[in-house]
Amino acid sequence: MSLAQRRARPFTAIAGGLRIKVRLTPKSGHDRIEGIEEAADGPVLKVRVRAAPAAGAANAALSQVLATWLGVPKSSIAVVAGARQRLKTLVITGESLHLANLVSARLADPSNITRQAR
Repeated sequence: MSLAQRRARPFTAIAGGLRIKVRLTPKSGHDRIEGIEEAADGPVLKVRVRAAPAAGAANAALSQVLATWLGVPKSSIAVVAGARQRLKTLVITGESLHLANLVSARLADPSNITRQAR
């Protein structure tokens, strides 16, 4: 991970959790987190899922991938903006400082970035 990627944070601590911006690629060959990517509005977490973007399947798969990656319940993750777009904003409910540290640690370790969720 480059210095710029370490400084760029696709998440913000909020009261009661963490807001995270994601660029989702559905119909991929793998379910996985690919790291940070620069988008027009700033950094986003790049995620790929196998599910097609139909009937909310890709959003459900996104929640599952993030839940597995972070070790949090899937029910603590909600898409709050961009449900029908590639660029999404999600909120992960929980203790904001703990979640921010957890995401930072996962992104800092290259072995966790391309880890496939099962």
